[in-house]
Amino acid sequence: MQTPYLVPGTPRLACDLAGHGPLALFMHGIGGNRTNWRANLPAFAPHFACAAWDARGYGASDDYDGELAFDDFVADLLRVLDHFGVARAHLVGLSMGGRIAMRCALLHPERVATLTLLDTHEGFEAFTPQQRRDFVDSRRAPLLAGKEPIDIAEPVARSLVSPNARPEHLQQLVDSIAALHKLSYIKSLQATVAQVSLGDIRQIRAPAHFVVGGEDRLTPVAMHREMAAKLGGAPLTVLPGAGHMVMMEKAGEVNALLRKQLSA
Repeated sequence: MQTPYLVPGTPRLACDLAGHGPLALFMHGIGGNRTNWRANLPAFAPHFACAAWDARGYGASDDYDGELAFDDFVADLLRVLDHFGVARAHLVGLSMGGRIAMRCALLHPERVATLTLLDTHEGFEAFTPQQRRDFVDSRRAPLLAGKEPIDIAEPVARSLVSPNARPEHLQQLVDSIAALHKLSYIKSLQATVAQVSLGDIRQIRAPAHFVVGGEDRLTPVAMHREMAAKLGGAPLTVLPGAGHMVMMEKAGEVNALLRKQLSA
């Protein structure tokens, strides 16, 4: 893993950087870190300044005191853009990262050039109460009972990839879950489930493109069709044979889609 660049402030935010040009910020999901994008950044470096962050309390970023409000992630996003002197950026987000991107587009539309939203959702109101409990209990309950992230890494990872995922993709995800900061991860779980809705995503004006794995069991295709319809029929690409971690399992296809979206 390369030594990350640290965006100053409290907490410091670690980023992998590559390339030159308009800024594209890549944001991982709730159980990930910046390494989830290692097959994607090189494809954009010839034409874009790419930054894949570790959200606060993840990877090489600092932990922090107090509870987490979901909009703290949005404030951190703006801090990254301000640090690099960027008025607007292309936002690429997986799952929780996609929710951060959409929330930013609602609160600060002038800072968003485009949205590329991978395997995401608009808030836990889209899930049944049982689905919410299952999501949290499979992740938080073992940790509160004394287990560590490494203890939940493999079963959680297997629930996110497709049944035919390549071993190296599964292992990459296992490694990122095992590397979670336990207390910060619990804060993220609490904040993400507490934010039942992002707001009215119909108000988003940035050009958006949804991408979802055809075998995503957490945020399935139907969920993305609903979001795309709310955004005025935004483009939706379904990649068969991929689960929730579509940018890992289908890196080549995702890279081609993103290059077209970001260059439009």
